[in-house]
Amino acid sequence: MSDLTTTVTQYLDIWNEADAEKRAAAIAELFTADAPYIDPMAAVEGPEGFAAVVAGARDQFKGLSFELHGAVDAHHNQARFQWGLVTAPGTEPIAIGFDVLVTDEHGKIKAVYGFLDKVPAA
Repeated sequence: MSDLTTTVTQYLDIWNEADAEKRAAAIAELFTADAPYIDPMAAVEGPEGFAAVVAGARDQFKGLSFELHGAVDAHHNQARFQWGLVTAPGTEPIAIGFDVLVTDEHGKIKAVYGFLDKVPAA
């Protein structure tokens, strides 16, 4: 497992962490202080902004989890990967996204850019 694959796994684990304090600690450890998170629904900066986005998604999609779909494609300090929002491990995702994350020289996430490929029906 490459370092960037590990980083992606840790990133997805943050989305799945139910405990807000543990989630905040993981974000502080994994992200740089000024890292932007930008997707079609949010544009925030820093650990607090990202934590708020995750908390909102967790509230909106209670009981669902994010899982990696396919392999992480990585080179230099960047990785792209597809994720699915599922009701149970291995089930058909109700939402699918594609994220690109960029790390600094220490392996901390310095930016995340997200795209939505499939969204749940209203």
